[in-house]
Amino acid sequence: MWIYEKKLQYPVRVSTCNPKLAKYLIEQYGGADGELSAALRYLNQRYSIPDKVIGLLTDIGTEEFAHLEMIATMVYKLTKDATPEQIKAAGIEDHYVDHDKGLFYHNAAGVPWTASFIQAKGDPIADLYEDIAAEEKARATYQWIINLSDDPDLNDGLRFLREREIVHSQRFREAVEILKDEQGKKKIF
Repeated sequence: MWIYEKKLQYPVRVSTCNPKLAKYLIEQYGGADGELSAALRYLNQRYSIPDKVIGLLTDIGTEEFAHLEMIATMVYKLTKDATPEQIKAAGIEDHYVDHDKGLFYHNAAGVPWTASFIQAKGDPIADLYEDIAAEEKARATYQWIINLSDDPDLNDGLRFLREREIVHSQRFREAVEILKDEQGKKKIF
């Protein structure tokens, strides 16, 4: 189903070791509005969505996995040279005790990822509105992380991800309109 290219969707660069910034980014890794939640939400919802928009959920869900890979790379680069003192100062010593510098699906507050973060109502319009909201929340989170970051190299990748959230939201809005138009048509048998 997929062709894997051994490169990121967009280059990831960081200027310096910064575990505090990694702590914020972990929100987009294992948080409720993060990339894992988005990928699983969309790929799951595609089974109860009309054929006219199923490809959209497949495409965006797959792209969200690419974004997850970018976030993982960012966190890795921000922490790979961190000392235990830097980790403690960043407030991620609990993560370090459990996982060293390994990634784990949890949010910035350390709450583990759970399936309750994703929704699938089975109603196409309701699910697409859920998806629009998810993309807008992710966009806002990326903006807030950018606001906290002083790393211009990292911010370049974060701006790319923020813009993709905007595009996904627009595509889901278009899908809602397609399905609304379809519902309004008279069916002749």
